[in-house]
Amino acid sequence: MSLPLSLQLYSKGFTYNNYSLSLPSALILLFYLVFYGFLAGMFTLTMWVMLQTLDDNIPTYRDRVASPGLVIRPRSLDIVFNRTDPKQYGQYVQHLENFLQQYNDTVQEKNELCMVGEYYEQDDQEEKKVCQFKRNLLRQCSGLSDTTFGYAEGKPCVLVKMNRIIGLKPRGDPYINCTAKRESPLQMQYFPSEGRFDKMYFPYYGKNLHSTYVQPLVAVKLLLTKEDYNNELTMECKIEGSDLRNSDDRDKFLGRVTFRVKVVE
Repeated sequence: MSLPLSLQLYSKGFTYNNYSLSLPSALILLFYLVFYGFLAGMFTLTMWVMLQTLDDNIPTYRDRVASPGLVIRPRSLDIVFNRTDPKQYGQYVQHLENFLQQYNDTVQEKNELCMVGEYYEQDDQEEKKVCQFKRNLLRQCSGLSDTTFGYAEGKPCVLVKMNRIIGLKPRGDPYINCTAKRESPLQMQYFPSEGRFDKMYFPYYGKNLHSTYVQPLVAVKLLLTKEDYNNELTMECKIEGSDLRNSDDRDKFLGRVTFRVKVVE
């Protein structure tokens, strides 16, 4: 007596193209296909829902860094050169010149003349505009009247700028104050006047919305004398006059920057 066809298939399995597969194995394979397909669908749906909550222009969470760090140009924390040898200070001069190209009049005249002393808020504008910051505001450190930025005379210029933070509106009247870590004070000049960051350059709206934005700068001209030559000076610049932090022991670049200068003759 022969068995029904269904029992024969269950007991003997399927044969296709010389490959045998029993019914239990086929059911297990089908189960895992459905199971992993369901997981993939759930993962895709979850990612899609999460992405709908994100803004392409502004990070969802921005409380990690409440205050900006300070950086200098030329991009070196050890500025060492012989003032009589252009080959030694040429790299610093070239770096400053390249960096300041974005502050040329031909570029900045395309930007807006903004109200001094007031935040330039543009929350309701789709296209964010930029306030002018021309390099001639840096005067002796602009590279216009002195193409060596003071390096040839042994009185080098250093540019200080704040890192960008979206939405930052510093309170008070922020300015840069630099000191030499030694007993006697070092004479310095600040450009613009008193080393201030005007409020009109804040807030910043992010790279996508504020694509042509440039940070305001403060130039510090170190008025070194012959007595200062051949000695390494440790300089520290801090942002003062506002609610921005500048004394966090865990982050030495938060609101301040330290660098060394040595001029040889």
